[in-house]
Parts: sequence; C-alpha cells; structure tokens
Amino acid sequence: MRIIEKIKQYFKKKNLSTMNNRKKVGIILFTTSIGLFFLFVTRLSYIVIVGQVAGTSLEEKTQNLYKGSQVIKAKRGTIYDRNGVAIAEDATSYSLYAVLSTDYRSGNKNLYAEEKNFEALATIVSDILNGRVRKTTVEKVLKSGLENNKYQVDIPNGKNITLQEKQAIEEAMEKQKIQGLYFEEHPSRIYPNGVFSSHFIGYADIQVNQETKKEELLGRMGLEEVYNDVLAGKDGEMTFQKDNFQNPLPGTTAEIEPAQDGQDIYTTLDVRLQSYLETLMDQAVKNIQAEDITAVLMEAKTGEVVAMSQRPTFNPETKTEFTDEDFIWQNLFAQDNYEPGSTIKILTVAGAIDQGVFNPNETYSTDEIKIGDTTIRDWDLGEKGSLTMRQALSWSSNIGMVKLEQRMTERWQRYLKEFGFGKSTYSGIAEEHTGNLPEDNIVSQAMSSFGQAIGVTQLQMLQAFTAISNDGQMLKPQFIKKIVNPETEEEMVTQKEVVGHPISASAAQTVREYMRDTAEDPDYGTAYGRYDIPGYNVSVKTGTAQIARDGSYLTGESDYLYSSVAMIPSEDPKYVMYVTMKRPKQQDGSIIPSIATPLLKRAMDLYDVDLVEDSNETSTKMVTVEDYRNLDTTTAAEDAQRRGLSVVVIGNGDEIKAQSIENGKKVMPSEKLLLLTDGDQRYMPDTIGWSKSDLIKLGELLDVEVTFEGEGYCVEQSIAPYEALTDTGLTFTLKEN
Repeated sequence: MRIIEKIKQYFKKKNLSTMNNRKKVGIILFTTSIGLFFLFVTRLSYIVIVGQVAGTSLEEKTQNLYKGSQVIKAKRGTIYDRNGVAIAEDATSYSLYAVLSTDYRSGNKNLYAEEKNFEALATIVSDILNGRVRKTTVEKVLKSGLENNKYQVDIPNGKNITLQEKQAIEEAMEKQKIQGLYFEEHPSRIYPNGVFSSHFIGYADIQVNQETKKEELLGRMGLEEVYNDVLAGKDGEMTFQKDNFQNPLPGTTAEIEPAQDGQDIYTTLDVRLQSYLETLMDQAVKNIQAEDITAVLMEAKTGEVVAMSQRPTFNPETKTEFTDEDFIWQNLFAQDNYEPGSTIKILTVAGAIDQGVFNPNETYSTDEIKIGDTTIRDWDLGEKGSLTMRQALSWSSNIGMVKLEQRMTERWQRYLKEFGFGKSTYSGIAEEHTGNLPEDNIVSQAMSSFGQAIGVTQLQMLQAFTAISNDGQMLKPQFIKKIVNPETEEEMVTQKEVVGHPISASAAQTVREYMRDTAEDPDYGTAYGRYDIPGYNVSVKTGTAQIARDGSYLTGESDYLYSSVAMIPSEDPKYVMYVTMKRPKQQDGSIIPSIATPLLKRAMDLYDVDLVEDSNETSTKMVTVEDYRNLDTTTAAEDAQRRGLSVVVIGNGDEIKAQSIENGKKVMPSEKLLLLTDGDQRYMPDTIGWSKSDLIKLGELLDVEVTFEGEGYCVEQSIAPYEALTDTGLTFTLKEN
C-alpha cells in the first residue's frame, strides 16, 4: 500500500492529470506534423528545382522511359569476280513470332494476337510457308502460350523466311484486318554460284556479339575471314520515342549515327572460266577416285589468278560437306607443303642454260647413278639407254637433271631461293606455308633438281613458273583486283608486282620451246597428243612425285602426286595452268589434260574478246602505313600486303625490327615497304627494276652506304640476289626505262 500511495503523491505533485496529458500529446503531434510538412515541401522544392534524386537525373530517366533505340545494321561488302558478277553478297532472312500480351496496344488498337483469330493466323502461316509449318502446330503453340501467360511465342519452323514470304504474311493479315504476327530480322549471306572456288572465297556465318547480344556475320574461312574487317563495316544507331505501352511512335525516328557499309572486294577470278573449271573438276572426280585434285589458271603477264579450284570442296550455301570424313579444310594452294616432282625440272634446265652448262644436243647414259648412299634412277629405269639433254626435259629424266645440278653446284641452291622457295609469297591467304629448302647434303640437293627432298606450296610453284612464262620476270600471284568503298567510291587497285628476275629472257624462251616437245614429240613426249589446241603451240611439263609421309616415301601402287604445268601460246604465253592430282586409284595420263586442255582453249577463245578490258585502272585511295615493329614477321607482312603494299622481307627472323616507311604515313597502293627482321641471316633482295628512292630506303634500313651509277631504275646490283649481306656499301647501276 505504501508503494501505491507514493505513486499517487508523485502524479499529484507533477500535476499529471488525464486532461493535461492529452494536451501535451496533442501539442507534440501538431509540432511533428508541421515539421514533417515543411521537410516534405523543402525536399519536393529541391527535386523540382534541381531535377535529381540521389544523383540520378529525373529528366534522363523520363527520356529513357519513353525513348527507344535500334541498331542500324551495316551492309556487309559484296565479293565480286573481276567483271562485277556477285560471288558472295548480303541477304536478310526472318523468323516468325506471335505477341500474346494484351498490353501490346497502340491507343485503342490491339496489336497482339487475339484468341478469336488464332485459327486465321495459323491458316495464313501454313498456306504462305507452303506447309513448312503445320496449321495445327501453330494453333497449339498459340493456345499454349496464352494459357501460360507468355508475352510472346516463337512459331516452330518459322525461320529462314524470305522477304517475299514476310510481305505475303503481312498483306494477308492486313487484308483480314488482324494483328499478332511479327518478324525478327537476321543477317544472312548468299553464294549464288554454289561451289565456286569455295576454299578461296570461304564463307561467313552468324554469331552473337557478346556485348550487344545482336546477331552479326563473321567470316569463317577464305577471303570472308581474312578480309572480315574490310567487308564487315560498322553498325549505326537509330533513336525514336515510345508511347505508354513502349511501342514506337510514328514520325519520331531520328538517326544519330549512320551505318558505314562494308567495302566491296573485286577478285581476279573470271566467272566464265571459274564456272567452267568447276564443271571440269566435277567430271574428273567422277572418272577417278583421288585423295585430292587442284587446278589453277593464271594470267602470265599480270600474275592474276582467273580460276582456281580444289576437290574435295564444299557448297558455302549448305556446308553439308563439312560432316564428310574425307573433307579437307586446308586451302591446298597455300597451306599444303608437298614435294612437287618433275614440273620443277623446267627451272633446273632454265638455270643450267643461264649458267652455260646446258647443251641440248649432248648425249648421256640413263643408267642409274649413285650419290652418297642413295641410288638415283629414271622413272623408266633407264629403258631409253641414252638421251640428249633436250630430251631429258620432255622425257622427264632424273639422271639428266642431277647431271645439270652437279655442274651448277651451289648455284642451284641459290636459284631455288631466287625462284622464291623456302619463304612465303605473302599471298594474303591465311596460314600460308613457307615450304622448306633441301637439307645441306649432296643427296637432298641433287634430288631437289627433279622435285624431291624439297617442300613447296602451289603458290610458290605458280610464282616460279611466271619467270618461265614472262621472259625471266617473276610475278607474285594476285587474287584481289580492287577494293571499293561503296559510299565514297574510293578504290584501292592492286598493281602487278614483280618479285624477282631469277633467269634471263633467253633462258625462259628456250625452256618454253623445249617444253613443247612434251606434248608434240611422239617418241620422247610424256604427254604426246594430250594438249592439242587448234591454232596454238602449248608448252607443257608433266610431273610424277613420290609422296613423303613420316620421314619416308609411300610405296603403294597409287602413292604418287601427278601434276602438269602448261603455258599458252608457247611463243608469248597469255596463261599458265597448273594441275595436281594426289593418289588416284588409277592413272592413265588422261585426267589432268581433261581439265587443262578445255579450260586453256576456253581462256584463249575469251582472250581476244577481253583485249579491250580496262587494264589502266588506278587507285584513288591512299594507304596508311601501320607500325609493324615488334610484330610477328608473317603477321606484319600479310597485313601490309592486305592493305595494298608491296612487301619485301629482309632476314630470317621471327620479329620485325625496322621498316622503311614510318608508321602513320599515307602512301599510294603498291608502294614498296621493306621490313627488316631480327634474324642473324640477311640476304640481298632482287632489286632489278627498283626506283632510286626505294634503293636509298634499303641502304638506310641496312645502315650501309649506297652509291649509284646513272639515273632511272636499277638494272644491276653489286651483291647478287640472295647472297649474304655484309656491312660493306651497295652499288647500283640505274637506267631510264
């Protein structure tokens, strides 16, 4: 009781009556309300005046809510033949979907697929897509999506829809005044010629960009891959206003960044010859089973490849061949390293003629000879008994070639370098092989005179053959005619590129004359009567090579590489053709001529028609030189070549140490760019035909003194091509053209 009394006394003392407590609580609540009100007004005023909440702009948020954006796809560049016929070009395909959400409206107009229209929509799709999509399937998908409250559903098999089919579906819906079906656009690439130098052209495929999550075309092989950055272009962006339902508002589109379309590439291929070659190759494959067959036709005066094909091949439209067990992914012209066999003998004879050690009427015994621990024999095991040196070429005698090689001694090994073997041609084809020179022993060096114990690529062989067909002037094989910017119409035109002068004009002309015996001599011609083209003399050399695998030669009956090189007309060749056939099941000597002879005839038939072709095109686009220092040698050289520069690599190093033109400088296409590597072995380049300014750059790059005799272009150099460079000065004799 005493505690209760004390409590009462406390309240009485503090005057804490019920009435007073209510007054105090009321005062507190009123004051708090006034304070919160003023705090709210102050904060609201700040937001209205400043326009930000927690550092975030309300205006920007509002704009984002009602502003949309869309990528403007850049058109991928078209790949053409030399005459402007499309080989690879952009296309668009569509996939079909239906929107089911009732929120998809524009004002009072329903834009979604209404349930009452499901049957009509299914009928439209089924009828226009010609049964690719069943009507019942479409209805089932629509009903299922509606039951599961899905915003939209994809129509099964509603992919790869053409523009015509898309327009037909839209017109059918408009006619029936129904909505709900929409299309998503997909980039696509078409190859209207089907199989058409497929390993060279390559293909582009769809991939999803990880940053934008958008589909885009990416080159996967051949030109499509190597020139992907040139062909791809750059996407743009378009903005527009959206309504409350997030649908685009008509008339509010604004393009803020236009798309930059990719550049077009004109190849050197001629669709008239390439298509015919593909037909001839198909016929050859039907007649014989071979591991692979290749054929290439090149203009002798320019180095431009007008037709090239290999088997097995593929159709870039379908790519069904990729699943075949025997499919070859390699571009055999650049990526296959092989022993060429007897076609190299025309180079051996040319070198011997130039060295003055070849007498066409000299007779020798065809009996086997021993070199080191190896016995060398002719393919007929010496059945002829004796041959003249001229007959040695047409009858393809190994013994005759070895005798010539022994007379040339070390000079033959330098000839191989001058003909371009042992290094890349920098063709621009991905992963080009460098081949390999003979090992440093008498057996390998002797065997290289008849095409064994040396590794080559077909591009190297083709390049070397131009020295024979072009009177001693060796040309680089070319595949790109020009690259055109479709927006600015600027052109980068590829010019003829001379890469060496390994033999004299007289030696080349004499070899071509002797090559005629291969097709014309009934007793000593290995291809007698197989290259008859009315009105023309044809220079031919056939070849048969053993195939090396795992350090030894295969010994099976069909384990050979058969080949042939032909030049027409012999007196002044317009075309060079090279054909190879590996490991055929049967061989009677008719398959390769069945490809080469008809194509050469067709080429000559067209030659007179094309005489007036515009061969005087000039570039209108300058090339910016990149910084190639410290880059891998092959990467640097191929990039410079792809940009249109004429590349000369000096040294055997793996990395570029210095370059003759400073990076960032703009020069004309085909300007000579010298790249000095970090290797310890440096050989003198073939400078015949170089300008004085290029020779000065060479001296500066090598840090040696350069002196000149005369004015004009180089006709003589103090250090022979492919001899080792020293610190001594260089002297060049110049003459005006």
